[in-house]
Amino acid sequence: MIFKKFEDMTVWREGRELVKAVYALTRTGSFAKDWGLRDQIQRAAVSICSNIAEGFERRGNKEFIKFLWIAKGSAAEVSSQLYHALDLGYIEKESFMKVYDSAKLVGGMIFNLIRAIDNTKGSNFIRA
Repeated sequence: MIFKKFEDMTVWREGRELVKAVYALTRTGSFAKDWGLRDQIQRAAVSICSNIAEGFERRGNKEFIKFLWIAKGSAAEVSSQLYHALDLGYIEKESFMKVYDSAKLVGGMIFNLIRAIDNTKGSNFIRA
């Protein structure tokens, strides 16, 4: 599997959907008023796509994998922060599960991409 641009990657597109879901979730109610948690979860969600794109543009498998691990960590950060929002009563269980499942899906996709790149045995995963 070779990609010409980061927008071609399903994982980046799924990350983009997660960003939209996080912003929708944090736009209303008590969540919108908790600037610290709201801003942190938004930054973590945006970080996923940003790190996928930045790593892709580095044009080497090793650098790409490094940034993918950071993106995977950001997906886990979103998941953790969703628990805080749930515990604080900012979101309902149904909303929590929807966005949590999306964050876990993206994290899993990132992990699978890392494994796929590792399995290329040195051939470049990215084409200019």
